[in-house]
Amino acid sequence: MNIPIIDLHSHSNISDGLLTPADLMFHAAENNVQAIALTDHDDIAGLEEASHAAKKLNIIFINGVEISVTWNKRTLHIVGLNFDKDDKPLFEGLKKIRDGRLKRAQLMSDSLGMAGIQGAFDGAKSYAKSSTIGRIHFAQFLVAQGYAKNIGAVFKKFLTPGKPGYVDHEWISLEESITLINGAGGDAIIAHPGRYDMGSKLYPRLFQEFKDLGGAGIEVMSGSQDPSQANYFSKLAESFDLFSSCGSDFHGKGISHRALGNISQLPDNSIPIWTKWENIKKLFH
Repeated sequence: MNIPIIDLHSHSNISDGLLTPADLMFHAAENNVQAIALTDHDDIAGLEEASHAAKKLNIIFINGVEISVTWNKRTLHIVGLNFDKDDKPLFEGLKKIRDGRLKRAQLMSDSLGMAGIQGAFDGAKSYAKSSTIGRIHFAQFLVAQGYAKNIGAVFKKFLTPGKPGYVDHEWISLEESITLINGAGGDAIIAHPGRYDMGSKLYPRLFQEFKDLGGAGIEVMSGSQDPSQANYFSKLAESFDLFSSCGSDFHGKGISHRALGNISQLPDNSIPIWTKWENIKKLFH
């Protein structure tokens, strides 16, 4: 039996992806993805468009969002999956986070201005178009202006701690993010845990707190972490009785580490998050 291709972490141009929500679904169809979640940063404005396109393409669509969180003075991302997109507290909570993103963007522009780079806010806004301005949009502007040769170089030179353009920001708490997701009937997942570089003491502490607060699972397979970490995180998920999830974290060709749907099968000891969901479970019968 062919194993269904399921991708539960992707981005459109509603946040920092390159494709529209509908075009992302067409790209998913080209890559033989059978079930997909759109998980834009702190924004669910693309879910309706994506859902309509996925339905026409016979792709199972899962409502998703990626929420920015501050935990233990670190920025984490919590993916919410399979929730009611019309839930009012979720809508209002995400708007509050996006308002914070806009303030951060203005401060980033001020910081770059102090380093002699003028017009960064308007420049980043031109790349963001209708979405909330994020660091990727500043990076695109800085590359276009010749301040760095590519996106990766921009982040090293300007957008990391201690560099002009970096602004520390307090996001919502881990508890608030899980409350928003669970309150809308969804499942909270820790995104790409391998990116946080926490070590053997801090990871168990995070997972225990996450579990105690009502978190559901861990992104064991992610396009933005090393594939060799999958077994480590699947064992941790198992030990904390958490589900496993997988996602490419696709943003677009040229700016993503992995193609849409190009994530290996979950380790054998994993209990996939979709075993809770009837619409995806049917792919395995």
